[in-house]
Amino acid sequence: MLVDPYLIWSYRLTGYAFVDFLLGTFVLAWIALLAGEFTISVVFLAAKPRIDASTQEARRYQDLSGEAIAAGDQKAYRAANKLANDAFGKSFFMQVALSGAFLWPIFVALAWMDQRFAGVEFPLLFSDISIGFIGVFIVLFAAAYIMFKRIKYRLPYFRRIKTILDSYDQPVRETRGLGEPVPGPSATDSGGCER
Repeated sequence: MLVDPYLIWSYRLTGYAFVDFLLGTFVLAWIALLAGEFTISVVFLAAKPRIDASTQEARRYQDLSGEAIAAGDQKAYRAANKLANDAFGKSFFMQVALSGAFLWPIFVALAWMDQRFAGVEFPLLFSDISIGFIGVFIVLFAAAYIMFKRIKYRLPYFRRIKTILDSYDQPVRETRGLGEPVPGPSATDSGGCER
């Protein structure tokens, strides 16, 4: 592995094996965390047009199902509602798939650690139980994640991503509830064009 000499350097900082292991693993956890955060943001930006299109399609079908139920057309309601559920599912699973972009550096880091530290065990105080490098990495990764979460949106790049994500929390427009009357075109609408 090309980065091996650089990664192992962080495991040789103090000369005390246990302290060096903790420091090196903490540095590795930070690297994995930052690589995951950056990757998920890039993948999100690349997939955003598709996620937006699926979400917009779901809203359109939801509105159509509301119009159908308001008109008493059960057949059209069921058809539009099925299409809305399919579009929501598609959008949801695209967003769930993004989690893979966050997780891949963890597996790469653990694979590297397995080559270097397979069989290394640390006994827990006051017990007969010991944990290996995976347990130590998970604890330190969680600590790095908690620390990064506090500063993440102070960084300009991630602040920009947060602005984009916050726009999803703002409704683009009010969707109609079931049974609410469908408003007719207003004077501000352009002649019969869909919004």
